[in-house]
Amino acid sequence: MDAPPLTPSPTPPLTRSVAARCDYFDTGRCRSCALLDQPYDAQLADKQREVEALLPAPAAGWSEPVASPPVEFRNKAKMVVGGTATEPTLGILDAAFAGVDLRECRLHTRGLHDALPVLADFVRQADLAPYDVVQRRGELKHLLVTESPAGELMVRFVCRSQEPVARLRKHLPSLLGRLPVAVATVNLQPAHKAVLEGEREIVLTPAATLAMPLGAVTLHLRPRSFFQTNTAMATALYGEAVAWTTDLAPRSVWDLYSGVGGFALHLAAPGRAVTGVEISQEAVRSAEHSAAAAGLADVRFLPGDATTYAVNAAPEAVPDLVVVNPPRRGIGDQLAGWLEGSGVPHVLYSSCNARTLAADLAAMPSYAPVRGRLLDMFPHTRHYEVLVLLGRR
Repeated sequence: MDAPPLTPSPTPPLTRSVAARCDYFDTGRCRSCALLDQPYDAQLADKQREVEALLPAPAAGWSEPVASPPVEFRNKAKMVVGGTATEPTLGILDAAFAGVDLRECRLHTRGLHDALPVLADFVRQADLAPYDVVQRRGELKHLLVTESPAGELMVRFVCRSQEPVARLRKHLPSLLGRLPVAVATVNLQPAHKAVLEGEREIVLTPAATLAMPLGAVTLHLRPRSFFQTNTAMATALYGEAVAWTTDLAPRSVWDLYSGVGGFALHLAAPGRAVTGVEISQEAVRSAEHSAAAAGLADVRFLPGDATTYAVNAAPEAVPDLVVVNPPRRGIGDQLAGWLEGSGVPHVLYSSCNARTLAADLAAMPSYAPVRGRLLDMFPHTRHYEVLVLLGRR
């Protein structure tokens, strides 16, 4: 039986000073939103206090934190498929590995919310047996669905083998008739372990990329490319980067850990050479597609390790601005040490972990924060993004 629904959609929108309500949270079905019982304003204030306690104050002071919509902000649904082919659940697994249906989760954008019941119907129609973790049988492990700001969807069926591919192809037209699916794929993940996706992707639609328009820049996401799950906050993040660096007028920019090219493409400008470096080949392909579609001749993306690229660069190749957007572990001693001795005038550091950011700043004493701002990329959790512009002392 499906879980009872959350607060019905006609409920008035939440104000920032009121705690969100969620039946899944209140009944213990899902506790992912650990801060859900706190008013949103209190969550944001706590995060700002943490950032100010961990990091040195920027010369211009901390800008007002950027608040997220408290609901309907998440552009990607990562749903574990449980239950049976006739009664699938889309959500998570409980401690006994039974499916817990979360299709009414209020974090998802309205488009994702409306798509999930249709996708559950499609699982039934195509007779896709959910993978049973205990019995080690079945096929469909996850449904990964992304919505673009234009309302188009990328739907990925993570399966144990190719066995369901023929049925998916057969029934796909009916799904395309009900949902604005731009990209549909099958991802193969044969291993019996807690891994979200595998290395092989079978594209079922003519298009293999999802266009993500963010103001003046459109990113083109391939299936295994990472993109921030909060579109509003991603747009604000890139906008802040442009605003902070406009007066610097850098003639050359490196975007290390460039991902799908969010910072690099937003910072591109006539007469400015921009280089993105990213370890993921899939992300590089996405970024190259976006640059070509935008006609940006002075922007290039290279596959490789960010630290290796920097430390092996010739001294005359050092840019005017380095952007770093590392994973939670930060940039580490080697890259921080290279930046410290590089002579680069400015560094724009986007971090999802203020503690590792603090450690990296301590390893770069020649730099001081000029500007800083918290962006609440992950409401109702203790996570956030913080952006700082560093200037050489």
